[in-house]
Amino acid sequence: MSWILFTLLAAFSQSWRNAFQSRLSKEMNVTGVTLSRFLWAGPLAGLYLFALYYYDPVSIPTFTAYSYLYIIGASIMQIVATGLMVVLFKQKNFAIGAGLAKSEAPVAAFLGVLFFGTSLSLIGWAGVAVGAISVFMLSCPNGMRSISLKTALIGLACSTSFALTSLWVREASLTVDLPFPHRAAWVLLLVILLQTVLLVGYMLAKDRNTLKGMFTKPKLVVMTSIASFIGSLGWFSAMSLQSVPLVKTLGQVEVFFTMLISFFWLKEGIKRKDMLALLLIAIAAVLVMW
Repeated sequence: MSWILFTLLAAFSQSWRNAFQSRLSKEMNVTGVTLSRFLWAGPLAGLYLFALYYYDPVSIPTFTAYSYLYIIGASIMQIVATGLMVVLFKQKNFAIGAGLAKSEAPVAAFLGVLFFGTSLSLIGWAGVAVGAISVFMLSCPNGMRSISLKTALIGLACSTSFALTSLWVREASLTVDLPFPHRAAWVLLLVILLQTVLLVGYMLAKDRNTLKGMFTKPKLVVMTSIASFIGSLGWFSAMSLQSVPLVKTLGQVEVFFTMLISFFWLKEGIKRKDMLALLLIAIAAVLVMW
């Protein structure tokens, strides 16, 4: 049952991270908002790994060539996915943007079965399908005409990038010959460090003003990084224990937290149709936990 608890922790934290990034997107460009996810998460990941070794010492892992390939691929894909999500926030309101990005569960299911040797039971596929329907309802509140082709393509690209990130994170974790949760913590640290180095290097060369601004007004950036670290800790740990489609389908309960944040913090309304979608998400969660 540990994967369920880690997934719920990740979904709750990620809903807050998305809310913080939605606020930041009104003050900062896409690159700055994307970096805010990783900037202070690296030190936290290092402290977490140190704490694990302090209380439960194990050997230092040996990484294979495949380990590095998966880590590099996951790092780049997550940067791309985060950037696309920020663009989505500029296309639609916060709740709808997050809803479009959450279609990664069915994408991860198909990619996992086709290329990563993932197997799902009939109940598991039913949960993924119900979750996909609920995401479609949230993404298209007034039918297909309510969403532009551009927004739909960005949403599909975003969800596919997130799906590949998750699948490669799981593969990287499985190549590390360590017990759980040490292997997940190592992958988490390396992915975040690589992402931070890539983005900081790019901004030093192309956008120093935005980088300086992230340190002059750090409160929202720090909150985003903390929420992102806790969310990534939950996702990476859950995906080390369970297949990605099931983790991501259960993770769609994030939309429930997102709706609450959207209503109480961002003051955006919730429609009755959204409530029905939330009910379907609950059903999908029960199916995958079954």
